Amino acid sequence: MTHARTGLGEPRGPAFTEGGHPGAALPRPAGGPPPASPYPPPVTAGPPASTDTPTPTPPPAPRRAANRALAAAVVSAVLAGGAAGFAAGGIRAGGGEEAAAGAPPPAAAGRNPGGLDSVAARVLPSVVSVQAGERQGSGFVFDDRGRILTNAHVVGGATGATVVLHSGRRVDAEVLGRNTGRDVAVLEVAGAYAPRALPMGRSADLSVADSVLAIGSPLGLSGTVTSGIVSAVDREVSLGGGAQQRAVQTDASINPGNSGGPLVDARGRVVGINTAIASLDPGGGGSIGIGFAVPVEDAVRAADSIIDGD
Repeated sequence: MTHARTGLGEPRGPAFTEGGHPGAALPRPAGGPPPASPYPPPVTAGPPASTDTPTPTPPPAPRRAANRALAAAVVSAVLAGGAAGFAAGGIRAGGGEEAAAGAPPPAAAGRNPGGLDSVAARVLPSVVSVQAGERQGSGFVFDDRGRILTNAHVVGGATGATVVLHSGRRVDAEVLGRNTGRDVAVLEVAGAYAPRALPMGRSADLSVADSVLAIGSPLGLSGTVTSGIVSAVDREVSLGGGAQQRAVQTDASINPGNSGGPLVDARGRVVGINTAIASLDPGGGGSIGIGFAVPVEDAVRAADSIIDGD
């Protein structure tokens, strides 16, 4: 029987194999004729070639072998990265510490003003990666003070964390508190920084088959967007062996590192916090299309209580 697990695994990223480009010269054996080109000759106008001599089949391009090696590396890394635990994926921000300080660049408008690409472009600048000791995951800005909402299991018992913005800039944050029952924690960033708060929606307004996006840092790949639908609303699940509570179920891919990131609707409003997956493997594993998010109403109520000191 499948069951939800709190914590989405140990961070593992794919090892990429560098390959040549199609225009690269082929090595020439010493003392031998030049190697045959792996690419077919250009087509020219004129009479058809004689059929007396068969045209040799060109050997496969070296690039294809590199592509096969790349695919194998990615598959291997994804399969190896699913051990269950409280850590939730690694941080690998695009710019690292060398990124220029200041406000992140404005989001792209997207090709289709009413499409999911535009929704993702608006949401991404407000989504961050979070690292608290050995625990890692995602989060997002949720109020006008720039405070960040994430999962309690992402920060554990830490009092501080490092936040990596969409621009790659790293900033220190204080853990204001946590609600382990709701799996919610609130971070406050030290100093001025720019990301705006994401608009809050209502999970109560969701219907089965509504489009949603899950955004975060699965397998350490920051700024990753996956799409899917609402599979069920008010699904009763147990998070971390605690009491049963309601959750939004989605088939949008949620993997190690997505913990604490937002689940948003087709208008870019947060409807939940990605927090757990169901797995066929008792030891953990990647997405099988059954993920769970804490409903945004429950998360915000818990966050308000933390901020108020209740």
